Amino acid sequence: MRSGRAPDFWWRDATLASDLLVPAAAVYGSLARRNLRTGRRVAFDVPVLCVGNFTAGGGGKTPTALALAGAAAALGRRPGFVSRGHGRKRSGAMVVEPSRHGVADVGDEPLLLAAAAPTAVGADRAAALSRLLEETDADFAIMDDGFQSQRLAIDYAVIALDARRGIGNGRVIPAGPLRAPLLDQVRRADALLVIGEGEGREKPLRAMARAGRAIFQARLVSKSRHILIGERLLAFAGIADPQKFYASLGELGAELVQTRDFPDHHAFTDAELDGLTETAAKEKLILTTTRKDAVRLATGSEAARAFLQDCAVLDVALEFVGASDARRIVEATLAAFDRRRWRMVSKS
Repeated sequence: MRSGRAPDFWWRDATLASDLLVPAAAVYGSLARRNLRTGRRVAFDVPVLCVGNFTAGGGGKTPTALALAGAAAALGRRPGFVSRGHGRKRSGAMVVEPSRHGVADVGDEPLLLAAAAPTAVGADRAAALSRLLEETDADFAIMDDGFQSQRLAIDYAVIALDARRGIGNGRVIPAGPLRAPLLDQVRRADALLVIGEGEGREKPLRAMARAGRAIFQARLVSKSRHILIGERLLAFAGIADPQKFYASLGELGAELVQTRDFPDHHAFTDAELDGLTETAAKEKLILTTTRKDAVRLATGSEAARAFLQDCAVLDVALEFVGASDARRIVEATLAAFDRRRWRMVSKS
């Protein structure tokens, strides 16, 4: 297993490796449950919509956040993003400036978000939101991840679920991928967004339905539909679930001759890029990667930037099945914020 990649046994039925970690998972789950129930939540006078996952790793949060920002803007709001900035080298909360900040400063996903709306990063999301409100005109906050941290008073929490992977073996870290016991997370969530098709959706879907939570459906669609049809590819990715990326390429009609997996948020070395270039040239393949990987390459070394010029980049966007679903989520957030603000006023 590469450093930084989730163990394979997380995504299979219970195994001996998972069984041995159940005691540690019980301790982790107890702490996570307590944090969900009693964590200190800082309240701001702005609607806060959280896009989270039940599990560690990617599940479509960033495309979901971008789609919801578009819906908020269509309703006349000025959305802004709050993100932890995973993998950044700098500390403290700050507003992202794409023209001068790189991945080392703010992380890869915040650079993607900042291309669409003002974005602030910080391990302390309350401090990040404070900076966002001080330095931009945002009046609607979308938190990319952070559902389990409970650092902010959240008005509406939508859980993005990859229908193919689901919740894996259904166990808590480190025995499985769940960030907290499933039912404890369900109690704090407002809606489930099922992305794509697959059997992994069944258990969390039933749990959310039994709890009376809203259920939405969406799919990831390529914005490069015709570019790669019939091409022979060497596809590489440093994301949480590269198989989803490879499947998308196959659905476009491309031929995946070779693939290379790297850890999530991986910083590519020049030697790794040389190896990819050599293999692609020898086999006459087109180098292809994700937009998130492209962001890291674009802000990397001179060699990385030059390498990127020879890569095809797959762009995807989240598309809700229901035409009004994104708007409904934003409106539910605004309604919840009005209720929260009324309670704050009535107590003063």
